[in-house]
This record gives sequence, structure tokens and C-alpha cells, in this order.
Amino acid sequence: MENQDINPKEFYVSEQYGFILQDPLEKLPEYYKPWMTIAGDLCNLIKNKQIREAVRQMPELSLKYLSGHREQRLARLILGHIVMGYVWQDGEQGAVKVLPRCLAVPYFTLSEVLGMPPILVHADLVLANWRRKNPHGPLTMENLTTIVSLPGGDSLQGFALVTLMVEVAAIPGVQAVCQAVNSLVCQDEPRLLQALKDLTESINRMSDALKLMHDYVDSDIFYNTIRLFLSGWKDNPSMPEGLRYEGVAETPFSFSGGSAAQSSVFQAFDELLGIKHRSDSADFLLRMREYMPPAHRHFVERIGKAPSLPGYVQESGDPELLSAFNECVLSLTDFRSLHIRIVCKYVSAAGNRSKMLGKMEQHLHERGTGGSNIMSFLKNVRGTCKEGVLNNDTQEDC
Repeated sequence: MENQDINPKEFYVSEQYGFILQDPLEKLPEYYKPWMTIAGDLCNLIKNKQIREAVRQMPELSLKYLSGHREQRLARLILGHIVMGYVWQDGEQGAVKVLPRCLAVPYFTLSEVLGMPPILVHADLVLANWRRKNPHGPLTMENLTTIVSLPGGDSLQGFALVTLMVEVAAIPGVQAVCQAVNSLVCQDEPRLLQALKDLTESINRMSDALKLMHDYVDSDIFYNTIRLFLSGWKDNPSMPEGLRYEGVAETPFSFSGGSAAQSSVFQAFDELLGIKHRSDSADFLLRMREYMPPAHRHFVERIGKAPSLPGYVQESGDPELLSAFNECVLSLTDFRSLHIRIVCKYVSAAGNRSKMLGKMEQHLHERGTGGSNIMSFLKNVRGTCKEGVLNNDTQEDC
């Protein structure tokens, strides 16, 4: 346990943007034009089954002309999208076993520099893949677009940006987590009470943001197209041996695809609220931390080392503090119930329709892009979240 104040800036977490990469770059230096050209035409190349040939014609470029963190993140975003297009161009049954050296070496090396696995993750697709249409406008769906895209059209862009909107809504919540930890350290009960109220409000706004998925993402397009291109090569029967990165190692690697579990927001909230997930779910969530930017992973770990919030609330005997804590837990439980309903629509129901039409990608049915058995995982996580309510005086609901 650490009895020290937490300064979010030490973990590259900002008051204005939370975990989101501030003002991502849109262009790389001219030297990287081969990457930019493919990324700019990625959807057409995939549609016309030309992405693999385009990549094989690509020169192996050095990383030495990348200057600073934001250029590195843009390069990783671009290469990550190209990798997904290369692997999944021909569908689940046509996945490749080897990534060519000209793509594998720079991508693997850059990923090592940034401390993330060489596969497209939440921090790429969502946190670093946005730009304002009006540079001076707000962070809203109407004023945002993605920098790089994969097949799925407006629904793919909607999926990435709605998920970004959830992260935007979480920004005050992340600040509230820091305030709560610092209040615990100095035992400032009024400040802690306000932090818990702020956290609940933020979580409720996150739920409102997630509901936008219904307006911006078509469930059949998500199930039949988008999900495939966000899938990984771990726990995926269509790639049982994983993917070999030519020029890196002779043996293949297995990495999970994108997952909401890779968002530092939810894991930070769980750590603060003392939510203890069951072993299988906990193991998956812990593994997903390796898919976060290292500084954000360390932030989550630091929250976990703070004094126990539920312990402090119980010992205080303050009914208002107890109520505020339980409201936080219940709001997070409600968010997870909403997430389950979204998954029912976009995976279960859409998968059943696809199955009836004979279009279903068998191995991906009922599995998340991160490789988990999605419904079982989400229900387990929701269940343990609700168990975090103190005094167990809340009636069970369905």
C-alpha cells in the first residue's frame, strides 16, 4: 500500500484528455510515404484483394526518422491497420501465417519502443485515431472523424468514435479517481465524498455515450465485417499457431485483438472501488493490461496500491459516504449491463441472423475480438462488480 498523493501527469494522464492521446498527428515525414499511401487507400486495397501485394512491394523502412511520441503513435496506428488488413483480407478462412519482413520488422520494433504488443489495440484504434473536423470545435461525434480506417464504412468510424466518446465522458471520472486516492491518503472525507459523486456522474455520462452505438453502428456490418478486422491471433481457432513476424523470430506469436478490457478507465475504476473479479475474468483483465500504454498500465497499478476505499468507507460509519460509494458501484454495474445489451445486439443477435443466412464466421461466433467468450466474461464481470456494494443491502435484480 502506498500512502502518497497521485499525480496523473506522471502517468501521461491529462486533466483535459484523460487517457486519450492529445491532438494526434495525421501525417508522417515524407520518408514514410509508402506507409501513408497504403493506409490512405486501405479499404479499397482490401476490397479488391490487393493489400497483400501492395505490402510485399513496400520497402523496409527505418524508424530513425520518427520524431517524438506522437509521430511514433501515428506510425504504429498506420502499421497496425495495415497488419489487420493484410492478415484478414481474405476472411477468417484465408488468414495468413506469416507477416512479411518489410511490415513485420518496423512494426514489431516500434511496438517494443512504445511498450505495446504488435497488434492493433484500443490505444491505437480509439485513443490515437481521431481528429477534429473544425480544429477549434469540441470533442463531439459531429466534429470528429478517424485518421485511418478499415472496412466497415461509417459503422467502423462510428464504432471507433462512439468508443472515444465513452473515453471523453470518463475524463472527469479519471480525475475523480485521483481525487479519491489523494483524499484517502490525507483522510479528507468531504473531498472524498465529492470525488465519489463526480465519479458516479462521469460513469452515467459514459453510459449515455455508449448508447450512441445504436445510432452510429449497424449491427450486421459490425458482426460480419468490423469484428473480423479487429480480431487477434490468440485463442482464435482460425489461427491456432498464431502469426510469424518474418525477420523478428522463427516461431509465431499469439496476441489478442482489440477489447474494451484494454481501456485503462474501467480497470482504474475497479481498482479504486475494490472490485475483485473471479479468477478467469481477473486473469484475462490482468493480461489486457499488457495491451495498454505502459504509463497507463502503471497508473492502474498505482491505484491498486492506494489505501482501501471500501475499507475506509466501512470504517467511517458515515451513511452519506456509504451511499455515495454504493452509487458508484451501481452506476458501474449499470454500465456493464448496458454493455451486455449492446453485445447481445451486435454479436449474439447479429450472429444468429448471419448463421441463418449461412454467412457466419464459425470460430468468431460468441467470441469477442479480444478472444474471450464474450457473454460469459461480461456477465461474470458485472456480477463481481455488483458484489462490490457494501453491506449487501441492495436487492438482487436480473
